[in-house]
Amino acid sequence: MKLPFSRRTIFLGIAAALHASLATPALANEPNWPTKPVKLVVGYAAGGATDVIARLVANRMGTELGQTMVVDNRSGANSNVGAEVVARAPADGYTLYVFTIANTINASLYSKLGYDPVKDFEPIGMIAKIPNLMVVNPSLPAHSVQEYIKYAKESKDGVTFASSGSGSSIHLSGEMFKMKTGLNMLHIPYRGSAPAVSDLLGGQVQSMFDNSPSAMPHVKAGKLRALAITSKERSPLLPDVPTVAESGFPGFEVQSWFGLSAPAGTPPAVVKRLNTALNAALNAPDVKQRLVDLVATATPGTPDDMRKFVASELKNWNEVVKASGAKAD
Repeated sequence: MKLPFSRRTIFLGIAAALHASLATPALANEPNWPTKPVKLVVGYAAGGATDVIARLVANRMGTELGQTMVVDNRSGANSNVGAEVVARAPADGYTLYVFTIANTINASLYSKLGYDPVKDFEPIGMIAKIPNLMVVNPSLPAHSVQEYIKYAKESKDGVTFASSGSGSSIHLSGEMFKMKTGLNMLHIPYRGSAPAVSDLLGGQVQSMFDNSPSAMPHVKAGKLRALAITSKERSPLLPDVPTVAESGFPGFEVQSWFGLSAPAGTPPAVVKRLNTALNAALNAPDVKQRLVDLVATATPGTPDDMRKFVASELKNWNEVVKASGAKAD
């Protein structure tokens, strides 16, 4: 039987309110959120810089939240696979994503994405920034940037450089270097930093502009040779390694970065709770020291800080991608 208009309107209003309450369980049904483990999706394979930093933060945040934070590696398409998983996840705070520089690069690199880097994510806060290290297999007869250039020019095949995926900061660091030097450099993309480093160690590829956390242990062990660092200044942990800028390329600088985000529509109360836990984790003495060991700089702040930073990165990398002519599809 059809309800009178007024009663039907009231009925629909009640139904809509019920639907809204079910759609936001973190507020309506879970006032003590979180009441179960939180999943942190990483868009790269285990062992790379993103994974290393994610696990460090997840462990401490789990303590702050009183629930386990489980890292879920969903590699592929320069982190787009993981991003799409989270963009489509329920906005209840139980599925989070390590948003990186790659996501702002991908916006220009891919003609079509399965997600919108701005509209589909709720910023929680920045985690850290790190420089890249220009590293080579020790068998390569180059102990400086200039020797690397000399070798590449004299080799009929040029040189190869690996990356964690097309369009990653690791890839575009190499592309920027290629543009400035005019060298014949063949890009070899991998599904994450870890497999790329593995082949670099094995000599299947010759060089890489790897994120410092994953490259540092191998440099310290003498398994890789660091020629330069992509930050403005030298690192106290590698005082003898010059910057790319001081090696003949003024102004050359690339900083990879990592932030924490949730699906768009995540309740503000949950975002606030997560931001508080994240900043507490970043200010914990053991986490701060570990980040220093990884040549990373902690960047605690607000969700709005991250929102503004992401907007500026989208603009900056759009210009770099256009200049390089790089495309992933």
